[in-house]
Amino acid sequence: MEKIDLKKKYACLYKPSAKKVEIVDVPSMSFAMVDGVIEPGYGPSTSPAFQNAVQALYGISYTLKFTLKKRRENPIDYPVMALEGLWWVDSGEFDIRKPSNWHWTAMIMQPEPVTADLFGDTIEDLRKKKPNPALDLLRLQEFTEGLSAQMMHIGPYSREMDTLTVMESFSHENGYQFRGKHHEIYMGDPRRADPEKLKTILRHPVEKIDEVTHRTDNGN
Repeated sequence: MEKIDLKKKYACLYKPSAKKVEIVDVPSMSFAMVDGVIEPGYGPSTSPAFQNAVQALYGISYTLKFTLKKRRENPIDYPVMALEGLWWVDSGEFDIRKPSNWHWTAMIMQPEPVTADLFGDTIEDLRKKKPNPALDLLRLQEFTEGLSAQMMHIGPYSREMDTLTVMESFSHENGYQFRGKHHEIYMGDPRRADPEKLKTILRHPVEKIDEVTHRTDNGN
């Protein structure tokens, strides 16, 4: 049986340092994804839509894993990857301390053998076994993040701003600036882990400041 280990293949992306910021070039990868918005009065940990999305993502990811492992021809085995989240706001400045206006994409990376047809068939099977409104929002999509700054944050989510400040300062000192969506990769389970030991990879796309200046000077 063939074994695929995406964590090992992409170790430089999923085992960053907690002591220093790294600039990485993130390639195109395939993800199961669900989009949504944090409802007024809720946060990520209490949002019904986000919790439904997480349940749907883990449901399809583990079902796909077991389907590929049990198939008669060319069976494969692999560990299910970590839950990830992209976060942003439509207007104004993104503030990690104020989640009430956040838009999000929850996602889990999938190996290459997961095809669009297999993904669609698996959603139909899940609908019959365990109905979930988020199943109607699931999609399989290639995602390319490109040049990014990243660092392992150890501690509660409420202190992520400290790590993000270090990341942004490092980026500016090295000629980069943040762009795009804030990215979190959840390497620990907040329901079980000691909040002080909780591990979350923080990643943020960056671009060269001189390239931005060049575009601005040329009216682009």
